[in-house]
Amino acid sequence: MPPSDPKTNRWFADEMHPHESELRAYLRAKFSAHLDIDDLVQETYARLLQAREQAPLRSAKAYLFTTARNAAFDILRRRKIIAIEGIAEIDLLPVFDDRPGIAESACHDHELQLLAEAIQALPERCRRVLTLRKLHGLSHREIPQQLGIAENTVNAQIAIGVLRLRDYLRARGVTKGGLP
Repeated sequence: MPPSDPKTNRWFADEMHPHESELRAYLRAKFSAHLDIDDLVQETYARLLQAREQAPLRSAKAYLFTTARNAAFDILRRRKIIAIEGIAEIDLLPVFDDRPGIAESACHDHELQLLAEAIQALPERCRRVLTLRKLHGLSHREIPQQLGIAENTVNAQIAIGVLRLRDYLRARGVTKGGLP
């Protein structure tokens, strides 16, 4: 299913197509024993084009790999691929491989970089409150003591910070559960 308009064609050629060989290598390494890679790539592209109609995709490469992985898992779930003879080799199934591949590591690193940028973009007090709560594990009662602010201010700053982080990441194509 080729994109229909020139702007989408250009976006696809610039943002998606350059990563196709790397995507195919990733999918072959993870899913080739159970899935047709050509079909999986096409399903991934279809999902990306559909998602792009909803909102712009900022982190195209990370979105591409995450969408491909999710599409593979969806197909595997639908097929219920695990056969009786495969039970003995369950550790070899790519679905259960906990080690991240190069593409997944790159996606994760990119997501962490975006999160760091999002945290730095927060106002100073909001950033300090969120850092103390989420990174240092201080309680809602310990933070006001350390910063000399009211506990209600801590609650408000955490809520504001989480919403701003969410909006920052969404604007760059990262959604709940990672990319997309």
